[in-house]
Amino acid sequence: MVKHRPITDTQKVSALYTKKDNTPIKYVCTTSIQPRGVPMDVFYRDTPHPEFGNKYFGICQNSLGVYMIGGADKVEDLTFDCIEGPEGWEYSSHVHDFKYVGDSFIDGGREYTRMGGNCIPPVKTFRVKDGEFASDFS
Repeated sequence: MVKHRPITDTQKVSALYTKKDNTPIKYVCTTSIQPRGVPMDVFYRDTPHPEFGNKYFGICQNSLGVYMIGGADKVEDLTFDCIEGPEGWEYSSHVHDFKYVGDSFIDGGREYTRMGGNCIPPVKTFRVKDGEFASDFS
């Protein structure tokens, strides 16, 4: 199980876009898609959007606090190094997202992975495929 820390109310966003687009929409993860980019909540639909052609979209806040939406299909090209904590596997969402996980920490988002603490925790790399986190990929 991977623990996420979304920035929006993902249930409300999923419900809104499921109704608007007439297709199921589900939350996938929170990450920055671009290097040094802002974190966004990434959502998935099984079929490409009829106008834009993407299956993933992300919602983020700009520096003024305004919510913005954009394509996020690149999420399937990224890897998520996770450390095991008391509540499951956890990852750093973006480059300066330093997180304590039990007696350990993780930092770096998709830019780099830095971890440490009182002990080095188990580490596993995940990818996103078809809207799901997977640790066994080729």
